[in-house]
Amino acid sequence: MIPRYSRPEMVAIWSPETKFKIWYEIEAHACEAMANIGVIPRENADAVWKAKDVEFDVARIDEIEAVTKHDVIAFLTHLAEHVGSEEARFVHQGMTSSDVLDTCLNVQLVRSADILIKDMEALLAALKKRALEHKDTVRVGRSHGIHAEPTTMGLTFARFYAEMDRNMARLKLARAEIATGAISGAVGTFANIDPAIEEHVCAELGLTPEPISTQVIPRDRHAMFFATLGVIASSIENVATEIRHMQRTEVLEGAEFFSMGQKGSSAMPHKKNPVLTENLTGLARLVRSAVIPALENVALWHERDISHSSVERAIGPDCCVTLDFALARLTGVIDKMLVFPENMLDNMNKFPGLVMSQRVLLALTQAGVSREDAYSMVQRNALKVWEERLDFRELLLADADVVAALGTEGVEEKFNMDYHTKHVDTIFKRVFGA
Repeated sequence: MIPRYSRPEMVAIWSPETKFKIWYEIEAHACEAMANIGVIPRENADAVWKAKDVEFDVARIDEIEAVTKHDVIAFLTHLAEHVGSEEARFVHQGMTSSDVLDTCLNVQLVRSADILIKDMEALLAALKKRALEHKDTVRVGRSHGIHAEPTTMGLTFARFYAEMDRNMARLKLARAEIATGAISGAVGTFANIDPAIEEHVCAELGLTPEPISTQVIPRDRHAMFFATLGVIASSIENVATEIRHMQRTEVLEGAEFFSMGQKGSSAMPHKKNPVLTENLTGLARLVRSAVIPALENVALWHERDISHSSVERAIGPDCCVTLDFALARLTGVIDKMLVFPENMLDNMNKFPGLVMSQRVLLALTQAGVSREDAYSMVQRNALKVWEERLDFRELLLADADVVAALGTEGVEEKFNMDYHTKHVDTIFKRVFGA
């Protein structure tokens, strides 16, 4: 996580100040719940709440931790400095460090998910807008990087919309999966703390109680969360890769917006490089790199070990901050993206009529020609287009076998572009609804 690829709202969730504030809220709500059931005196719980407006001193907590070698104890010591040692003597009663650490982490992940969901909503809106704008903008579809058959730019945007819409559903599911808390004490048996405390704390923090924890919340939940972020990152790269291809000089069907005063190269003043989408490709790699460690965190020793802890301290903020930035950047790219319909038609006509080869093949078989013979008839003409840049339609009209099977009008009719776009409305209804 570096400032270059960070946005303030997401960064704030992962700041030490926010973390300690959440730790405080967990402890204060726990004290309140213990007072409610008569486990600790009400005045002690009230005294803890007197610190609700305190700005906890991160440097002081670090100073204490340098001695204690324990972050939660350092925080509790600092809290007692504000509340008073006598008033704070029931803080953390019956709890273990993981009750605080794991519940806090899940609060941070839920809050991060809420920002990511807003990011996804903005990206979906941008993709839908561009899809509708270019619903009928014809371009050549490619398979293996080679011209295949006509499609539309709107279908390209619609395809990415549908993919991101699936990611939105996955993200919401991952948010629900991670929105649990645990205040169950050492090894998760509630031996020293009533389950009612957990229920109260979770309710106050917008979480649900973990049905069964050990000394930690099960890490399969976190594995799913980070795996979902990894899938979203891959989808970002999918969109970015298409735009990078379109911006290649010899393609130039679309391009990132190039702002006034922007420079593409330190050496070559003519350059307009797809730097934003190349950057998105790199950021996607960073987010995906967290998935394997998150999966490996699932297997912990017995009821508790801390092998997962160092991993999560890094991938929690790094993934959420990076993906937030990437989604916002991609939304900006889509919003401002330049589209060149004339170049799309020029590219399709570099091999005149060749994209209609399948339609001619099917027509020949329907006219009674065997598939093998039909394929041979079409291919012998198609190869001349590849090699000599001749017009495919004219070659077919000069081929006696083809004309004998289809007739002149039958050949001409196979070059109507509307044939390939006749179901665009149907696809759009499937993607966007009526």
